Amino acid sequence: MREYYTITELTREFGISTRTLRFYEDEGLIHPVRRGRTRLYRPSDRHLVRQILRGRRLGFSINEIREIIQVYKTPPGEVGQLHLMIDKIEEKRQSLRQKRRDLEDTLQELDQAEEACVERLAELGVKT
Repeated sequence: MREYYTITELTREFGISTRTLRFYEDEGLIHPVRRGRTRLYRPSDRHLVRQILRGRRLGFSINEIREIIQVYKTPPGEVGQLHLMIDKIEEKRQSLRQKRRDLEDTLQELDQAEEACVERLAELGVKT
């Protein structure tokens, strides 16, 4: 395993910008080693970037990701982190299900509004 990765290596590997990595650093999620103005990322930082990006894809906020990372670093460690992840996943799943219901309701309302418009145009003798 390598000792360090450069910012360029990580941005290329993960398809993200240097600004994104700096943002994660500013948020305290990763802690690269500094050699002058150069940032060097340890394998643990690389792993955290992968986990952060996964969390973002799942729809977690930066604060939720920070919380998950912090739980791992304190007792009960990984077990606590996994339980928290399960809870967060369920919350996210419920939120998405509610959004889906809301979208379905909105689509139904749009269908009804369109139908009413078509019917009124027919009453006015306008062909659609």
